[in-house]
Amino acid sequence: QFDIVVSGGGLVQPGGSLRLSCAASRSTFNMMNIGWFRQAPGKEYEGISCISINPEWTRYADAVKGRFTISRDTAKNTVYLQMDNLQFEDTGLYYCMPVAHDDRAACRLGEKVGPWGQGTQVTVGS
Repeated sequence: QFDIVVSGGGLVQPGGSLRLSCAASRSTFNMMNIGWFRQAPGKEYEGISCISINPEWTRYADAVKGRFTISRDTAKNTVYLQMDNLQFEDTGLYYCMPVAHDDRAACRLGEKVGPWGQGTQVTVGS
């Protein structure tokens, strides 16, 4: 078991950037596939990106493809989500957590494992 701390949210203008961090308390985090999720106001949770144990294997939802980049730093037990060209519709509460994997060990987008934890608020506005 480990604790996860999500940070990096804030208020940004359209077209701006933010980098979210998902830091874990134990290195076992590095042996898990990790996903980013968000919940926009009045909407369901949405899986937007995931990264496999092999960091070259990543997946993105169509809504963020080409604008968001997921990465991991195993030395820091941390997964990042670089968000560029943010739009109003990116506003929401962002979470990270372990996700399931397929038979090739690649992460499954949107298939979380375990309960929701702490999130960080991202607000895109002028």
